[in-house]
Amino acid sequence: MIHHVELYVSDLKKSIDFWGWLLEELGYEPFQKWESGRSWKYDRTYLVFVQTEEAYLDVPYHRKRTGLNHLAFHADSRNQVDELTEKLRSKGVPILYEDRHPFAGGEDYYAVFVEDPDRMKVEIVAP
Repeated sequence: MIHHVELYVSDLKKSIDFWGWLLEELGYEPFQKWESGRSWKYDRTYLVFVQTEEAYLDVPYHRKRTGLNHLAFHADSRNQVDELTEKLRSKGVPILYEDRHPFAGGEDYYAVFVEDPDRMKVEIVAP
């Protein structure tokens, strides 16, 4: 089991706005809060978002470079994937692979794919 994942972000406020509601929809609870970061916890695992220092903002994140490609989360059901998809759309978050949604991962793989404010891919997949 993963203990925690810490992600540096280019704009903490935008990341909190995106990740805060999404993680809480998935059952995570606010965990830690300080001037340059926030975290949310589910069971014993937590996700941490920290503002990148100005000196390191010169090269933006891209999921196709070496490093983290995406984070994938369990949904409770296909219905939850559908509900989250509509909420994401209403927030103006583009759905990736829209032409193949919700089967972009394959005919037996029901999921929604989006990007966070730093363009990190986020996947929410039904059982």
